[in-house]
Amino acid sequence: MFDFKYYTPTKVLFGKNTESKVAELIREFGGTKVLIHYGGGSVVRSGLLSRVTAALDEAGIAYVTLGGAVPNPRLSLVYEGIELCKKEGVDFLLGVGGGSAIDSAKAIGYGVANDGDVWDFYDYKRVATGCLPLGVILTIAATGSEMSDSSVITKEEGLVKRGYSSDYGRPKFAIMNPELTMTLPDYQTACGCTDIMMHTMERYFTQGGNMEITDALAEGLLRTVMRNAVILRDDPRNYEARAEVMWAGSLSHNGLTGCGNDGGDWMTHKLEHELGGLYDVAHGAGLAAVWGSWARYVYKDCLPRFKQFAVNVMGVSDGPDEAVALAGIEALEDFFRSIKMPTNLRELGVEPTEEELVEMAHKCAVGVGGAKGSAKLLDEEAMLQIYRASV
Repeated sequence: MFDFKYYTPTKVLFGKNTESKVAELIREFGGTKVLIHYGGGSVVRSGLLSRVTAALDEAGIAYVTLGGAVPNPRLSLVYEGIELCKKEGVDFLLGVGGGSAIDSAKAIGYGVANDGDVWDFYDYKRVATGCLPLGVILTIAATGSEMSDSSVITKEEGLVKRGYSSDYGRPKFAIMNPELTMTLPDYQTACGCTDIMMHTMERYFTQGGNMEITDALAEGLLRTVMRNAVILRDDPRNYEARAEVMWAGSLSHNGLTGCGNDGGDWMTHKLEHELGGLYDVAHGAGLAAVWGSWARYVYKDCLPRFKQFAVNVMGVSDGPDEAVALAGIEALEDFFRSIKMPTNLRELGVEPTEEELVEMAHKCAVGVGGAKGSAKLLDEEAMLQIYRASV
């Protein structure tokens, strides 16, 4: 195992009607003027936004609102939020929604707390020295941003999607009511389950330092999400399954499933970022579409981990290492299909030209600094080969 730091400062309120506690949590963490940041109309249509504002009104907490966060959240809205916060004297952020609203709120927080262009952090030119404090009311179990240090933003100019991670961006609190996820479209639920699994698998397929207890946690989380994803496919309003998936989403990306390893691989995410930036696809679906091609490209270099995954997670019978590893990859793709997730770009609805594949590989290589990967180190040519295989 490797030495590690495990830091999860987020206070969690989990369960039915927990959103009713939002005002007292904001006050607990010092908020006096709040920016409520949310996405599309679902937060409004469900009545959640009105319940939140009513709670703040009753508590005498001032607020302003900014909607419009979209999947693959945009830098232009981040800039708008930064200016609004400065103009209104906002000292606390409340992200209401899924990963898009939360990630956008984090970026706004970086922009308010630091001078200069906030994109510098996502472009790896500077390091943030603070972030406006924020809390979260989660409505989609997927990204784990409610407890993580990460945020992903898309810059419209050049269609560049980049992530930035800093402990300053970890939410002060996360309110998680599984009931708030019950009205999600089936596709979004499946995308969320896929993203949760990928956050765990990115940390699982590594070249060393793995701990038995961390592996057991990761494997159990993966099995739990798969089992409950199937339940939700058939019974979308199953509260227990919603709760299992929601909590798994937080645990998958708060650092727990990576304790003791080398930090993870993350190349499936980096490859998908270029898909999301160029084609604006749903993140979870994009991950599913490229994972199999990535796995087949790298598995021989990380064979013990792929075999362990196949046996312990996918239930493949023991046998020759390569055969078992490949059977595990195929079994996971079968699972993706069972919840109507794509396993290639064609099924994702994307048909890139060769020029676009080359462009994505180049932008991906630039984004990771030339080469990246733990299961197997990937350079620009390897990235291009994976994209080609995923068509």
